[in-house]
Formats: sequence, structure tokens, C-alpha cells
Amino acid sequence: MDSVAGMQPLLKVLRQWGAPAAAAIFLILWCVGESGRGMSLSTMLTWVGIVPLGAFSAAIAVSAVKPYLSLGLIGAVLLGQLLYFVPLLYSETWPLYLGAFISLTFILWTAPKRTRLVAAAANVAFVVMMTYLMISWRYGSGVGWFELLYLGDRVNFQVHGGNLFSILFLIAAAFGSVGLLLALYEERGSLFRARNLAQSTLKETEVDLIVEQERTRIARDLHDVLAHSLAVIAAQADGTRYLSKDQPKAVLNALENIAVSARSALVDAQRVIEGVHDDGMVTPQPRLTDVGPLVDRMKQGSLAVEQSQSGEPVELTAGQQVAVFRIVQECLTNALKHGGRGTAVRLHFDWSGPGLAVNVASALPTDNARTAADGAQERVGRGLSGMRERAHLAGGWITVGPDGEQFRVTVLIPYGKRPDASPQQQDLETRAALAARVAPNAVGGSIAAGQQEHMDETVGGLAGSPPSAPSPQEGAPSA
Repeated sequence: MDSVAGMQPLLKVLRQWGAPAAAAIFLILWCVGESGRGMSLSTMLTWVGIVPLGAFSAAIAVSAVKPYLSLGLIGAVLLGQLLYFVPLLYSETWPLYLGAFISLTFILWTAPKRTRLVAAAANVAFVVMMTYLMISWRYGSGVGWFELLYLGDRVNFQVHGGNLFSILFLIAAAFGSVGLLLALYEERGSLFRARNLAQSTLKETEVDLIVEQERTRIARDLHDVLAHSLAVIAAQADGTRYLSKDQPKAVLNALENIAVSARSALVDAQRVIEGVHDDGMVTPQPRLTDVGPLVDRMKQGSLAVEQSQSGEPVELTAGQQVAVFRIVQECLTNALKHGGRGTAVRLHFDWSGPGLAVNVASALPTDNARTAADGAQERVGRGLSGMRERAHLAGGWITVGPDGEQFRVTVLIPYGKRPDASPQQQDLETRAALAARVAPNAVGGSIAAGQQEHMDETVGGLAGSPPSAPSPQEGAPSA
């Protein structure tokens, strides 16, 4: 197999240049041979074999690219000799007929199957014509090979015709076999390459099958572990709420919130399961318009969320919308987890800068605020790295950390140049507007001195690399 692959470059060159090279060698060897018999340049044009030599050399040269033209040239020479238009070949020049068989080699090597059959049939006819031209007393008179019996062509052909035809046919078959062997060798190489490609494709298919089986297993586990449990939680919460009409309103609201959250989580789990099966290509993803319903769900007896926005909204890409939704969802979940029910959260969307600035500020519990002030060790969760990764993939950046008695998350998702702003205005907005808008009045409170310094550094270096986010302090809500 390696030898077949190693011969492919050589065969490719020979397919393109082999026929012209063979024609040149054929022509040069005949010229050298005739010059050895005393032919000079002045007598070459009057040489009896000049026309057949030129025609056969041309037939060899075009045999690989124009097989029918090659066969036509050979046939024209033989027919011209029968009609006495082309000089006849005798004892010293009859080997010029070998040029027809050299052409046959390249035709059988490079031509399609139908052309090969035509060339084989044509060469049988050529052999018959050559035999007649070489034996008949009207043309070659035996070309010095066969002694004529002077009893007519019929007797000459009966005595010598079979022998000469067999010799010429075997020579043609030998040249044709070389062409067929080269064609079979190339086909063998193509089969090897096809087999290797099939094996490679089979291996890739096996890997894809293993991955798909693993995805199916993950989907089954997600369904068994999450979907059933969440459905039970939602059903239990609804049942308890309907059977406890005399309970305080806060309890009923809590039960309703549990049921709504469980059903929402069930929908998200179903999305994940569908994404595992379909590579996530057809799974519906949350959009920016889903932030409102998310906030409404969190307001139902869980968080005191105050939402606002400034500026004219700009259309974000689908990936950026998913990133904003997931970051806001993580912030609200962390506020509920670490601050408890009734925690005040302020959410603001600022569209007036070089990108969408999202500010989420939630109150820190008293013990957490005191721990952060004492400078204890920081505690980092998985959600924080997830938010940073989502912001980075969306082309923006994020800062997370305590700010006085609040825990603040600031996200900037750029949306490109606005059509109504000049390049100078864009640069000014990028460098100056962010500092004034990153913590607007809707969020409330001023940024602490340390955070303000960080924002100044961020604005000054925005044209370069994104700023690094501060690490959350010990006791701060971890994602």
C-alpha cells in the first residue's frame, strides 16, 4: 500500500507528460538512426519516411489528451499509403508502424472504457492494413522479410499473411498490455485510498456513536434525577397550597413561588435534555425579552426587585441575549440564596453607552458585610466563573464584588458602533460615558472609593484589554 501511494506522484506526471516525452524520444531516435545511414539535414525533407514519422510522432504526443485525434492520424497515414498519397514503407522504414502501438499504450492507460474499446478495435484494423501494405507486391513487396512467390497476393497472404499478422498483433497486444497494467495499478491505488477513507469515516462514525450514546445516557439521567423530582415538587407545592387555604398569605405565596420555580426549572431541564439529543442546534434559548418574566417570578414572595432602564434599546445578537439572561438569572438566584427572602435587588439596563451596561446590586446581610469589612478569606463559587465566561464569550467583561453594604455585579456587553454617532463620539462614549453610567441613580448608592478607582482604570484602558474583575470577599454571595 505504501509503494502504491509512493508511485502516485510519478504516475500523475507521466499521465500528463509521458505521451509528449515518448513522441519526442520516438522522433529523435529515428532521426539519429537515419543520420547513421548517411541521411543529412539537407536530404531529410526528401526522405521517404518523413511524413509517416511526423504523423506517428504527432499521434503519440496527443494520444493521452486527444485519443480520437491520435487514432485519426494513424488511420489517415495508412489510408494515404493505400491510395498512394503517402510514401510507402520498406525494409528499413516499416518499424515506423510501431508508433501506432505506442499511441495505443497511452490511450488504454488514460482513456475511459468506451474509448479503450474503440482504440482496441481500431488497432486490429490497423494491423490488418499494415499486413496488407507490407506483403502485397503492389505496396511493400514483403519489406525484405518475406520472399514473394510471384503467384499473386492471394498466395502470398495464404503463405505469409498469418505469420505477419500474428507478429504485429502480438506487438500491439504487448504495448496495449502495458497501458492496461498502468491503468489497473492506478485503479488499485484509488481503491486503497477509498478503503483508507472508508476506515477513517468508520472510526469517526464509531466515535460519534459513542458520543451520542453518552449523550443519551446523560439525557436519561437528567430526566430520571431532575425532571421527575421537579414535577413532584411542583405537584406537592400546588397540592399543599390548595389544601391550606386558611394559612397566612405569605405561606401561600411561598408555596406558589415554589411551584412556579419548579415548573420553570422543569422547562429548563427539558431544554437541556433536548440540547443533549440535538447538539443544542434546535433547542430554544432564552432571550432578552425573557428577563421580565424572570423578574416577575422572583418577585412573587421571594425578592424585592426594582427594575429600570435608560437609553434606547439596541438589538443584541442571540448569543449576547443568552449571556445577559443567564447572568441576570445567576445574580437574582445568588441574592435569594445568600440574602434570603425579601432581599432588595436593583436591576438596571443602560443602553446609552458603547454597549449594554447591566448593573445588579443586592443588599448584603449584616454578618456578610462585617466579614467583608474585616477582610477575611474570599470564597469563590462556580457561578462566578460561569458569569465571567459568558460575558467574555459575548465580547464584554464583568466586575463582581462587594460595594459597601451591597454586592454589585456590573456587566458591559458591547453592541458595536451606533449609526447615529460619529467616530469621535464613539471614542468619547467608550472612555467617558461608562464611568457616569455604570452605577446610575436607578441602582442607587455611590460606588465605594476602591471600586471607583477600579472603574477609572477600566475606562482608561478600555481601548486595550478588558479589565480584570475583583474577587469577591469572604462572605460575599458566591455563584
